[in-house]
Amino acid sequence: MLLISTSGVLGRHIDMPVPVIIGYRAILAACILFLFCKWKKISLRIEAKDRIPILVGGILMGLHWITYFYALKMSNVAIGMLSLFTYPVITALLEPLILKVKFQKMHLMLGMLVLVGIYFLVPDFSIENTYAKAVAMGVFSALCYALRNLIMKTKVSNYNGSMLMWYQLIIMVILLLPALFIMDSSGIVSQFPFVLVLALLTTAIGHTLFLYSFKRFSATTASIIGSVQPVYGIILGIIFLREIPVLSTIIGGVLILTSVVIESIRTYK
Repeated sequence: MLLISTSGVLGRHIDMPVPVIIGYRAILAACILFLFCKWKKISLRIEAKDRIPILVGGILMGLHWITYFYALKMSNVAIGMLSLFTYPVITALLEPLILKVKFQKMHLMLGMLVLVGIYFLVPDFSIENTYAKAVAMGVFSALCYALRNLIMKTKVSNYNGSMLMWYQLIIMVILLLPALFIMDSSGIVSQFPFVLVLALLTTAIGHTLFLYSFKRFSATTASIIGSVQPVYGIILGIIFLREIPVLSTIIGGVLILTSVVIESIRTYK
C-alpha cells in the first residue's frame, strides 16, 4: 500500500499528458517484470480459456490508471486518491454477484462509511465544480479497478501475480502506443527519473504485491485494507508538494481510515 500510494505525488508532479505518462509507465514496468519473470523462471504461458479475462483485466487496468491520473491533475493528491477509494464500496457490492461469495452486511456498512468520507471531499457536487469532475473521474476509475480486481482474483490461484501483471501491462502498451506519437512526449527526457520510479516501485513491485495479497484475502477485504493508501498519499503530498488538505478532506480521510482499522481487526479475529 505504501508503494502504490506514491502514484498520487508522482501523478501530480510528472509534467506530461496523462496517456503519455501511462504509456511510458506501462512500457518500463513491462520490461522490469519481464526480466523478473525470466530471472525467477516464471512461465508466461496462459490457457486459452483465460486469455479473454486477462485481456479485459488489462483494458480495465488501463482505464483505471488514465482516469485516476486525470482526477489527480484536475484536483490534488488528497481529492484524487480519496475519490478513488469508493472502490471498496463497489467491490463489496459486486463480489457476491461475480464470485458467488456470501454477502456480508458489515462490508456494506464499511463501504457506506467510506462513501460518507468521500462526501466530505466535495460537498458541492455541481457540474461547474472542477473538484466535482475530479471526484466523478475518480469514481469511474474505482469502478474499473474493482472489476479488474475481481477478475484477477479468479486467476491468482492458477498463475503467478507478476506474470498476470505483465500481461496487463503489455495490453496497455499496445493500446497506448499511438498516444506516444500523437501527443507531446518530448518531456520524457526531463521526467524520465520520475516515470521510472512510477514504473518500478509503484507498478512493478507495488501492484504485484497487491495481487499476491488476493491469495490470503477476499477482494473486498484487500480493497478496504487498501484504503490506507490515501493517508500515505496525503502525507507524501504534504512532504513533497506542500499540498496541505483542508479540514473537510481530513474528516473524510479519518472516516476512510476508520473502515480500514475495523476491517483489519475483523480479519485478524
